[in-house]
Amino acid sequence: MNAMPEPIPFKAEGPQPLLREIPPGAAYPVHALGPLRQAVEAVQDITQAPLGIAAQSALSVASLAVQGFADVETLGGDAPCSLFCLTIAESGERKSSCDRLLMRGVRDHEKAQAEIYREAAAEFEVAREIWTGKRKRMLSEAVGADKAKATGAEADLRALGAEPRAPLLPSVTAQEPTFEGLLKLFQAGRPALGLFSDEAGGFIGGHAMNSDNKLKTIAGLSQLWNGDTVNRIRSGDGATSYPGRRLAMHLMAQPVAARPLMADPQASGQGFLARFLITEPPTAIGTRLRRGHDVASEVAVSAFTARLSELLAAPMPTGDSPQELTPERLPLSGGAKELLWRFYDAVERAQGQGQQMEHVRAYASKAAEQAARIAGVLTLWADLNASEVSPQAMGWGIELAQFYLGEAQRLAEAGLVSEDTAKAERLRVWLLDSWPHDVVMPSEILNKGPNALRERAKLAGPLGVLVKTGWLAPLPEGEFIRGAARKEAYRIVRIGHAL
Repeated sequence: MNAMPEPIPFKAEGPQPLLREIPPGAAYPVHALGPLRQAVEAVQDITQAPLGIAAQSALSVASLAVQGFADVETLGGDAPCSLFCLTIAESGERKSSCDRLLMRGVRDHEKAQAEIYREAAAEFEVAREIWTGKRKRMLSEAVGADKAKATGAEADLRALGAEPRAPLLPSVTAQEPTFEGLLKLFQAGRPALGLFSDEAGGFIGGHAMNSDNKLKTIAGLSQLWNGDTVNRIRSGDGATSYPGRRLAMHLMAQPVAARPLMADPQASGQGFLARFLITEPPTAIGTRLRRGHDVASEVAVSAFTARLSELLAAPMPTGDSPQELTPERLPLSGGAKELLWRFYDAVERAQGQGQQMEHVRAYASKAAEQAARIAGVLTLWADLNASEVSPQAMGWGIELAQFYLGEAQRLAEAGLVSEDTAKAERLRVWLLDSWPHDVVMPSEILNKGPNALRERAKLAGPLGVLVKTGWLAPLPEGEFIRGAARKEAYRIVRIGHAL
């Protein structure tokens, strides 16, 4: 009698991924960075990080350095040379290493200015006390005096002049401010600032972007990108206006933090995301096996730092107030404008119904302006006294704008997920990477889980998604867990974690 055949082993399918795999993007066109190319390639050589991360850091830092000096001509009027960049990359891709090398000039400048500020602040306090004392004495002498003495006291008060002006705060960048905090920094500091964070999950999921403040933050940051005057009216502070301010941004975020932002209907519906140059470079993890780097790379980074320090130390054009910029105008040459018109025509046609860019119209409609802004940044970085944007610089700007538009097309589908799915993905990653037990209760998620899920009403949907896709298995009511019978608990399914 023949033996019974062995049963065919079937591999357990395991939990299902929540998000579709995003197709790989095009290689970053590093040659189009012009005067920034050498520094970017040097940082990539030193860190072995994805080239796109180094490129984003260099481009945003250059924008931070030059945005206060000139506004660039576009097809729809002049626009700030301020860029908003969003870099999406997993932990371990060496985002911080790239940022640290390219931000060195900013940190050195802030450190040097902090020492000058301390001395200036001490002198200001003395000068203010002297001014206040003189003013009080003059007012006292004027009270009850005859008409002649009162007239003399009034003349003395006019001659005393305005109260001494406090020195500007030395901060060039902020990491996780609320919008009110950013305005306070504009009120007491430089008129050209940067919002830079190599761990932007804290900003995206923090107080500035919670449900109560999100629309206010999005609207305010969008105004600054536009170069508009920001006005604030508060019952305690009255009306405050912030003309002549400029803001550059670079947010580096892990996919789990960036996906909810990409999926947020308020962020996309308000045109906020379309103001960003977004990229998610292919990972370099597992390929960084080379030992050491070229000595010339250190020279290139030092040259970038020196140029950055030079630009930060240069006096920015201001009017009567050192905190109100009056930027010069950087016009386009005839050849540059013709190139930009051709790019605009091509992108405009591609936005039509059924065309390639129909689903990313918000990004496409700003592509020509982005090209001009990038060209302006590259022009001013190379020569702060440039009289116009050359066709070469515009060609660089257009090529980079095309790349970022392609990235927007590629990543748009990642944003087309429901709010529950986006939150479920954040919860899934937290459970697999941060929760130490194999069983979890809703109360534990509410107390220790991601901030966006610390409300019972917001937790039911993501829990249901994880159960449906096999990442959580409900346990029977009354199961003993950590010493007590529990009404609701779930076993975490860790098979397929690599998915």
